[in-house]
Amino acid sequence: MRTLTTLNDIFFRIAFESGPRAILYLDKTGTWQPISGMEVYRRVRALAHVFQQWGLVKGDRVAILSENRWEWAITDFAALACGLVDVPIFPTLQPELTGDLLAHSGARVAVVSTRQQYEKVAKARARTAIEQVVMMDPIPPDHPSATEAVWFESLIAAAEPGVQSGTPDQRDPEFEALAESIQPGDTATIIYTSGTTGDPKGVVLTHGNMTQNVQYVVPEFGFASGDSSVSFLPLSHVTARSLDYALYSEKVAIAYVPSLDKLMPAIKAVQPTYFIAVPRVYEKIRQETERRAGQSAFKKRVANWALATGARNRAALVRGKRPASPLWRLADKLFYSKLRASFGGRVTHYVSGGAPLGMETAQWFLNAGIRIYEGYGLTETSPVIGANTPVHYRMGSIGKVLPNLEAKIADDGELMVRGPTVFKTYWHNPELTAAAFDEDGYFHTGDIGRIDQDGYLFITDRKKELIKTSAGKFIAPQPIEAKLKSDLFVSNAALVGDREEYVAALLSPNFAALEPWAKEQGIAAASRKELVEHPSVLARYRETIKRVNRGLADFELLKRFTVVAEEWSQETGELTPSLKLKRRVLAEQYREEIAALFR
Repeated sequence: MRTLTTLNDIFFRIAFESGPRAILYLDKTGTWQPISGMEVYRRVRALAHVFQQWGLVKGDRVAILSENRWEWAITDFAALACGLVDVPIFPTLQPELTGDLLAHSGARVAVVSTRQQYEKVAKARARTAIEQVVMMDPIPPDHPSATEAVWFESLIAAAEPGVQSGTPDQRDPEFEALAESIQPGDTATIIYTSGTTGDPKGVVLTHGNMTQNVQYVVPEFGFASGDSSVSFLPLSHVTARSLDYALYSEKVAIAYVPSLDKLMPAIKAVQPTYFIAVPRVYEKIRQETERRAGQSAFKKRVANWALATGARNRAALVRGKRPASPLWRLADKLFYSKLRASFGGRVTHYVSGGAPLGMETAQWFLNAGIRIYEGYGLTETSPVIGANTPVHYRMGSIGKVLPNLEAKIADDGELMVRGPTVFKTYWHNPELTAAAFDEDGYFHTGDIGRIDQDGYLFITDRKKELIKTSAGKFIAPQPIEAKLKSDLFVSNAALVGDREEYVAALLSPNFAALEPWAKEQGIAAASRKELVEHPSVLARYRETIKRVNRGLADFELLKRFTVVAEEWSQETGELTPSLKLKRRVLAEQYREEIAALFR
């Protein structure tokens, strides 16, 4: 098997060591179609040839504005093979910010998925260095893009005669020599952070940064022939991209899902063996499971009994063992197996990353026989710093720090790391780069953490997100917010109260559960705003606050709360693409409601 030193080595592993299902995609009829490893090679080679024809040279930037689809991977590998630097941009960003990132990166080519993404580029093009625009969707002849952009598949078809002769499986020594000339220290990508705590920063990552990370993440996971995964987390985010590289390196077939509304049908059809998601996806699946169980008294009793049975067998489940108890086997038949079926029924490994997985969510799934392997990292660390694995697992932790990294806890509790997967610079921002490292070369992660006596790392919260009360007490909001979100009727929660006497909570309802419950209770409301202000609804949420408060220290107690009339989402702007809170957006959007909490 080819030794991995650059991301191009992963591409070659796909091309020459994968079977007939390297990539899966949905065709126009809604049927999943495979792309073989050799077909991936052919398409990547053709697009790389186009980039060369356009005069792109090593170090030039290629922007990708697209949802997850097979063309994303082909564009990525084609750029990397030429020594180009790809710049992924979240397709959900507003046109103004999209233009800012295109201009800041200096990208010469933009590869977009749809006409909507094309319009963003067209609007900003005059202030960018964009010379060519490629669209993945077919281009209508009457659309302005017909003269300003070129169709992705027509590019590949036109390039094929110039890059191959003979059979479709013909290898191209010149193309392969170009890809193999790329060195670990060469820049692979500029990834702009999603800006939860500040303006987006362009993180420059090399081939060596990302490839080393892949090699130290995968060894303790067992991979088998026929393994598959669904790629639905945005590839513009480092977590999804790195994990896809890791899966490709182990010959796992990847099915690209462009949006969350297509996830469940894809899971049912593909039946993945590896399921990788952010915590919010697991929370939603749990809430949906509880909602369905609550539709009848019998189902609810069965669910509660099964989860209690799982809790009594937790010692075995933590070790990854199947309990021998007859009652557990019965619970598995009645409840656990149905939960696994919602993931497709074949998943052997469940992975969570991109944000903290709350202890209550982790315990709930473990009680149902599902051990979720939580990992942690940042864009600047390529990304994984630590991860739980089938070999090393401790619930509540994010596993052990990867062996190629050094970690220390600063005096103020901040986790600091250094090693070959840590970035070296922010794009065109030397001042910010200098501030990111201490005098010994350790990177400031911005996260508060601790390492236990066995080497397991625990992350408490984001340093910049800690709430400091007027009494000088520091409160970590994320663990408390996770407890609130474990309630069926809470879609999301945000703690507020910096420099105030106490902390309070904004609660965003799970209307899929709240509205049917309200109807059962005979609560009439003409709007969602009227619904969340109803005394009976507020009383129900007050019980949630009381339950969470029972596990908190006196200075952490939630003294007041407000239920908002909106269910926060990425589309409406309150969540990042990795489904983390945009606290600055919430602070502005609910300025009056927050002020009222502290009057």
